[in-house]
Amino acid sequence: MLRRVSRTERNPKRTVAIVGCGRLASSLAPALAEAGYTITEIIVRPQSRPRARVLAKKVGARAVTMQSAALDAALLWLSVPDREICNAAGALAERVATLANSGPPKIRFAFHSSGALTIRELEPLRQLGIASASVHPLMTFVAGAQPSLAGVPFALEGDRPATNLARRIARDLSSESFLLSAQRKPAYHAWATMTSPLFVAYLATVEEAARGAGLTRESARRMSFPILRQTLTNYAALGAAGSFSGPFIRGDVATVAEHLALLSKYPDVREVYLALAEAALDRLPVKNRSQLRRLIKG
Repeated sequence: MLRRVSRTERNPKRTVAIVGCGRLASSLAPALAEAGYTITEIIVRPQSRPRARVLAKKVGARAVTMQSAALDAALLWLSVPDREICNAAGALAERVATLANSGPPKIRFAFHSSGALTIRELEPLRQLGIASASVHPLMTFVAGAQPSLAGVPFALEGDRPATNLARRIARDLSSESFLLSAQRKPAYHAWATMTSPLFVAYLATVEEAARGAGLTRESARRMSFPILRQTLTNYAALGAAGSFSGPFIRGDVATVAEHLALLSKYPDVREVYLALAEAALDRLPVKNRSQLRRLIKG
């Protein structure tokens, strides 16, 4: 368990209340605590309190519901599903207004972590004068894994005071950040979706292709990993063109024709192969380009 910072030790500017206790919050809260931020509360629905208590114990925070939240932090960070952000912001705004009857609100900033949605989801909080931003880490969060946030780029969109704070937090997490306009968020999210979720869909297709060679999905996953790892290492160091290999860069028309004939037995895999082959012809160094293009256009 991380050491809980006492109230007298807290730097008010480095206090955070996190809404949610799911996969993102479970990585974000410990990372912020390790970077020197005080997590004051993990705010959840009543049915989620048992799980919230586990996370709160790790970071020295309180597990509370919306109705009992003290909101005694400078930053309110919503880590809830996209469909819940707007309603959560409305409920939090009501709680902020209620607490204001007892003294000045402590919340000065609000973030949400949707890659697709803009700060419009936080409008109820903005109407109270709370500077807001969407702060999306370009990372995948799945059950059974807790990735480091070090080196992860954060995409920022929103009010300047809030994005300035998000930049500082990203630096404290040993991460980087970049600004997006609201208009560019759909393109950003499409890129992010292709980077991980649809890449996983491609890997699932690779497993299906391996079944034609007599392998199980489990064997295919294990045997594919070394070449996948080296390909990504090459890509990071050399870029796409420098990492490209195989029959297309050699212009081996006969081999590609053989692939397509075989894959006629696996039409779903064949469609993915053809789409990727077209991308290779459009964007990568390929020999016998015209012949290969005629072949894949069939």
